[in-house]
Amino acid sequence: MSGMDDREKGLEGAYAHSQELEFKATVRRNKLLGLWVAEQMGKTGEDAQNYAKEVVKADFEEAGHEDVYRKVKGDLDAADVDVSEHVIRTRMDQLLAEAREQVMKEG
Repeated sequence: MSGMDDREKGLEGAYAHSQELEFKATVRRNKLLGLWVAEQMGKTGEDAQNYAKEVVKADFEEAGHEDVYRKVKGDLDAADVDVSEHVIRTRMDQLLAEAREQVMKEG
């Protein structure tokens, strides 16, 4: 039985590690997205960094990515910057793939 227990623990550990990496990638994506949106709104330097932090925090409002989308779309609209839903969602997907690569390289 210990062989089965060891295998189960190993699978649980691998799953936990996978979930941790995905969480880190999502946080990284949100930061990158925040920086991109900040650039669209003309923010630079510390203002851009602070905005990126706001986007990261927005993801903790509810499960999924809709809270992040709503935040950035609302902020872009409020700043009178015309970026379509398609462009934002495509950028979110691209940045998630980029963030996953970065996190995997870091270990």
